[in-house]
Amino acid sequence: MTATLEQTISYKNLTKTYGDKRAVDGLDVSFQKGELTALLGENGAGKTTSISLALGLVEPTEGNVTILGHKAGSIEARRAVGAMLQSAELPNLLTAEEHIKLFSSYYPNPVPIEELVEMLQLTPFLKQRYGGLSGGQKRRVQLALALCGNADFVILDEPTVGLDIETRHTLWQAVRACVARGQGVILTTHYLEEADALADRIVVMADGQLVADGTPAEIKALSAEKVIELQTNASADLIKTLPGVHSVVETGQTIKISVREAEPCLAYLFKEGFEVKDLKVSQVGLESAFLDITNKNKQSGSIGEAA
Repeated sequence: MTATLEQTISYKNLTKTYGDKRAVDGLDVSFQKGELTALLGENGAGKTTSISLALGLVEPTEGNVTILGHKAGSIEARRAVGAMLQSAELPNLLTAEEHIKLFSSYYPNPVPIEELVEMLQLTPFLKQRYGGLSGGQKRRVQLALALCGNADFVILDEPTVGLDIETRHTLWQAVRACVARGQGVILTTHYLEEADALADRIVVMADGQLVADGTPAEIKALSAEKVIELQTNASADLIKTLPGVHSVVETGQTIKISVREAEPCLAYLFKEGFEVKDLKVSQVGLESAFLDITNKNKQSGSIGEAA
């Protein structure tokens, strides 16, 4: 079922230029409530500019972006979104608790502070001043500020950069809880395993344009490359010489082969009488698919440079 305007963040023919460079170039896409969308792209792809446009931090050159039918930057749109930006400065002299109470006051139906404290494990430093917190503690407070308003959408721009694994898991659990409650989450991240594990949908941008959009499985299927895992008495050096083989990695008795087409490689091994055991053929991971998509875009040369 197609979501209505009142259920989405909607970009319509959105363009943002800086001088002669287009940071966002005719973007048409919408993000729905009740799903987590990973917004991926290389540096300069236009992700942060797209988020800034949705938050009303910059004005579009052409087109428009609406949140639940309201113009981005309007008070109605701002109340519909919570955001955790990649870099954020907060007053150092306020405590974590004071920051959360202040931000909660901006929203009509905030999350009870006790729920946030438990969810993000804030108790040990809740009464401490923000300036004295560690980097990981500050990111937890920033996430609390993004979640405290119980907004329809939560935008997280590179939220786990530099975090330890425990803090990352805490953040992931909080994000899953948001989606379970019916909120829409937009996540930008360079950790592609994070996107693969969390996302219901993946949108890939390059040079300010949308170049791929689908579920993680659909995005991975856009790459023709396959991975063969097997045990064989054929040497890795021999396998490397076979047509279409990109790389060969040995791990113990298992050989992992990255190949454009699996059938010719396997047909050769069977024809020559090599032993083949524990055979598994799978699609490439998200990282390989992402690189394949972005490299194809660069080779096409059809999209102009983005800021």
